[in-house]
Amino acid sequence: MKSRPRKRAAPQSGAAKSEKLWGGRFAAGADPTAERFTGSLAFDRRLWPHDIAGSVAWAKALARAGLLSAAERDAIVRGLATVRDELAAGTFPYRAELEDIHTNIERRLQELIGEVGGKLHTGRSRNDQIAVDERLYLREVIARVRAGVRRVQEALVARAAETIEAPLPGYTHLQRAQPIVLGHHLLAYVFMLQRDRDRFGDCGARASAMPLGAAALAGTAFPIDLEALARDLGFAGVSPNSLDSVSDRDTLLEFLAAAAITAMHLSRLATDLTLWATAEFGFVEFSDAFATGSSIMPQKKNPDVAELVRGKSGRLYGNLVAVLTTMKGLPLAYNSDMQEDKEPFFDSVDTLEAIFAVVPPMLASLAFRTDRMRRAAAENFATATDLADYLVRKGLPFRQAHGVVGRIVRFCETEGKPLEGLGLVELRRFSPLFEDDAKDAVTVEASLRARAVTGGTAPDAVRRSLALARTLIARA
Repeated sequence: MKSRPRKRAAPQSGAAKSEKLWGGRFAAGADPTAERFTGSLAFDRRLWPHDIAGSVAWAKALARAGLLSAAERDAIVRGLATVRDELAAGTFPYRAELEDIHTNIERRLQELIGEVGGKLHTGRSRNDQIAVDERLYLREVIARVRAGVRRVQEALVARAAETIEAPLPGYTHLQRAQPIVLGHHLLAYVFMLQRDRDRFGDCGARASAMPLGAAALAGTAFPIDLEALARDLGFAGVSPNSLDSVSDRDTLLEFLAAAAITAMHLSRLATDLTLWATAEFGFVEFSDAFATGSSIMPQKKNPDVAELVRGKSGRLYGNLVAVLTTMKGLPLAYNSDMQEDKEPFFDSVDTLEAIFAVVPPMLASLAFRTDRMRRAAAENFATATDLADYLVRKGLPFRQAHGVVGRIVRFCETEGKPLEGLGLVELRRFSPLFEDDAKDAVTVEASLRARAVTGGTAPDAVRRSLALARTLIARA
């Protein structure tokens, strides 16, 4: 026997149905679980300043098009100002059943000014309304994030300026490689972060096309001067395709990608610092203010702040992948799946801003053990390449010089001697090209001075890089 379909609920009253913007089409109300599932007010409420800004500009555009009288426009603008004040003061009467911040604001406007408030939505859809709100928010956030990146850069530059002549082992494969200076190492992150700051700026430039006016998907049916509206809202122009306007989240994805790359750079910095803080390295000590202890081991001092900076990269990567995955199979134009963009986006914003708040003071408080760095820079045959370069200057092809010095290193390991401990007689057992000045070529200071090219680790080259870094940071 076939089961009977459940009886449909009785039609609601007109007043009850009108709680939803789209209620006129429906005879029954939403299931409470479905209503909770589809609602976004819990997270999209942070868009309220931008929703009000967009609505004020839209009301003015409607008036310019002859769709509102001057009195109606002014009533709507005044009503929106009251709503804005309530939201800012924390007295706004949020209603979860109204789904989202856009509907909450529109319904509150109608409560305050009456039926004229219902004219505000003429010619627009929540689809283009959401898109413009997100872009307005994105542009505001990008300005804050770029300022945060700059603060980290400034902290690194300050420490780099103190350590231009402080030798440090440079590493490849986590093995000591060649001497560098600490300032050079820190400036590497400054230039990485400059690329990040530029990426966020590029994202902001591409977010300068206004989607408002696209309506649901086909474009508004009213003669709105969209170019004037774009100017009112500070956009460079109008999005050229209404379908793209409401279905595009590329600029948000660009932001998430830039956030993920920035997190990767800061994670690498945090990894350097946590390694350097180990007893095995002993190159740096974290301030008590940016370290924690152990619940069982009294002696421990853990670099928890740096570790969490490193760990936050995982959630920033995840946010990017989440939105990419949401968008990858969506047909044009708008789909409710796109509501899932906001929580990862907002989380990435909050995570970045938390990182930018803690990293600069942490960097400023680090105690670098430059004496230990200096000793380590001279160990493990770190200047072997300089000895090969010495032979090249004497006329030996580099590949042959490399082989000669490789045999010297093997001899030193067998005899337990450092390179600088070899005498001229011992060196000439490997090549007659060695002369009395060979010993000078294998000092840490000589190795550093030799690398004076642009971008090199010689102190003079690092000073030039430092000046360039300061110039780049000072740019808008």
